[in-house]
Amino acid sequence: MPSVDHIMVLGVNHKVAPVEVREKLAFPQSCGSVLLEILDIDGCRECCFLSTCNRVEVYFTTPTPDTTADKVRRFLFSESGLSDADARRYSYLHQDREAIVHLFRVASSLDSMIVGEPQILGQLKAAFRGATESKTTGQLLNRLFDKSFSVAKRIRTETNIGGSAVSISYAAVQLAKKIFGDLRGKTVLLAGAGEMAELAAEHLVTQGIHEVVVANRTIERAVKLAKRFNGRAVALTELVEQLEYADILISSTGAPDLILRKKDVKPIMRRRMNSPLFLIDIAVPRDLDPKLNDLDNVYLYDIDNLKDVVEVNKAEREKEAAKAERIVAEETIKFLHWLDSMAVAPTIRDLQKKAHAIRQAELERTLPRLQNLSTKERKAVEAMTNALVSKLLAAPIQYLKSDEMLQGKGAPLDAIRKVFGLDEGGG
Repeated sequence: MPSVDHIMVLGVNHKVAPVEVREKLAFPQSCGSVLLEILDIDGCRECCFLSTCNRVEVYFTTPTPDTTADKVRRFLFSESGLSDADARRYSYLHQDREAIVHLFRVASSLDSMIVGEPQILGQLKAAFRGATESKTTGQLLNRLFDKSFSVAKRIRTETNIGGSAVSISYAAVQLAKKIFGDLRGKTVLLAGAGEMAELAAEHLVTQGIHEVVVANRTIERAVKLAKRFNGRAVALTELVEQLEYADILISSTGAPDLILRKKDVKPIMRRRMNSPLFLIDIAVPRDLDPKLNDLDNVYLYDIDNLKDVVEVNKAEREKEAAKAERIVAEETIKFLHWLDSMAVAPTIRDLQKKAHAIRQAELERTLPRLQNLSTKERKAVEAMTNALVSKLLAAPIQYLKSDEMLQGKGAPLDAIRKVFGLDEGGG
């Protein structure tokens, strides 16, 4: 019997692991080589790799779920320095139905730190695009990811989950308002010119921020972003001196190590006359030294602190999330139905192939003995045998396609294949 591939997801996110663990698993934004390494793992048939601030996940298919999952986990944590026990403690593994539900919830932002934020869908699409370009996906994952995108779209259309949601960047702005009260007249310094920094700037400008300063390694990108908000651009090397004039720093670079340490800021605070400095680190790995919190009038928050920052429209979000969960459940059933139909398809094909091979062999054995048949009569005999095969196969094929079989309540496929001798070879 043909082997059956299972759909799996192994990952780490903000729910199961603190930022100290997640930053050990930070991978480069270009994951082509990572994808090929995963695909090279024995037992892995297809794969897609997702790496964001709040999650690192490997989606893969395999006929050997337990052994292949162990190998994927070891690969994921290979550079983390964590023990195998900690790797299991800080990760999760979902298979088949649970893996499908998980992906649909991720795509729809139901699994996000802030339910309803739209950013994760774009990140998921980028991850899938990278996998297809690297040719590490096939029929199963292609269909699954396409379906996850349509599920997310349906949820956005049929619920108001996006209307009552806040993003991580918006949460950071809300926290700034709690520290300063009115943000009008304040200066914000953005370290990094990526999407997170841009979202933060958009929210801050609506709150009346006086000036936006963008510090980035690539000055061209800094200029481009600063221009959007009538701000100014500086090099990332000027970050420390710019802190003397800033009220808020939001850092979201892709730097592999800390870009700002306690010893850098201490002398700046004296020159600022100890006026409050609000620092938000939304980078993974972290950009800002946790010891900065030891300085007077310096308020440092990292991405995990944002979990408890704002509860905007909480009741509304929960109501809309309940509707979204219902849609996820419906779409999961539909996908499982397709998956089950894929499982019986090889048996149907093999049954038809064997029956028609027997028919053809018998025709070739019998027709030469009936030499007096006209061409019309020979065609009539061929049509009759074809009709006999079709009618004999009709009931078995109808049963294989029945809801009973597709829901896993019918006879085992291997038993059906044994009855018809489909794995014996030859007609």
